[in-house]
Amino acid sequence: MTQVALVAYPGLTALDLIGPYEVLRMLPGADVRFVWHEVGPVAADSGVLMLGATHTLAETPRPAIVVVPGGSTTVMNQAHDDVLLDWLRSVHQHTSWTTSVCAGSVILGAAGLLQGRRATSHWQALQALRAFGATPVGDERVVHDGDIVTAAGVSAGIDLALWIAAKVAGEERAKAIQLAIEYDPQPPFDSGSTAKSTTGTVARANALLARDSVTPAHVSATARVMWRAAIDRARAGRRRK
Repeated sequence: MTQVALVAYPGLTALDLIGPYEVLRMLPGADVRFVWHEVGPVAADSGVLMLGATHTLAETPRPAIVVVPGGSTTVMNQAHDDVLLDWLRSVHQHTSWTTSVCAGSVILGAAGLLQGRRATSHWQALQALRAFGATPVGDERVVHDGDIVTAAGVSAGIDLALWIAAKVAGEERAKAIQLAIEYDPQPPFDSGSTAKSTTGTVARANALLARDSVTPAHVSATARVMWRAAIDRARAGRRRK
């Protein structure tokens, strides 16, 4: 049995989690759990779509695969949730793969799991990974460094899950899953990364994202996470001397 823990916190970006779910649930013997502090409904960052936590973190001490999503308004709150961070540090000792999608890598970083590793994230959050001792990688959809695997923004979670499926169940099974969900992207526009987009498109994308993320609560949470990361790195540097 392959136990998959999908972290379902309030304010997550739904596709970050649902994309990997649709792939990983097709692994042989998959035991898929949506985990959080308590069982029950969880609102996505839209404030409209509801998901549900099926198991608590405490009920899921040794998953084989962990997926941490991003969230436009609350990811920084989760990045200083000590219960979640302690759980991630604990289960990572036993996981085959500890993974993130989009800005979920910031949460992995806050848990201390990205120190000295290559990692990616949503293009807006990419440089924040430096605060946690990671090397940001902005030109790869999926970045694996040891048993940590991070995916770029939102839709890249499907790519990540297919990569994991191949590692767990073999390439042929992963190909069959890809066909089962008919994942054959043919986007009408070639503007899915900042490298392919005009400055005007980047500005409009930033404006769209700012409507959700630039709030006093989000700015305050971001400041607390970055301050904590800076203090941790300073203390670690002092101990090495």
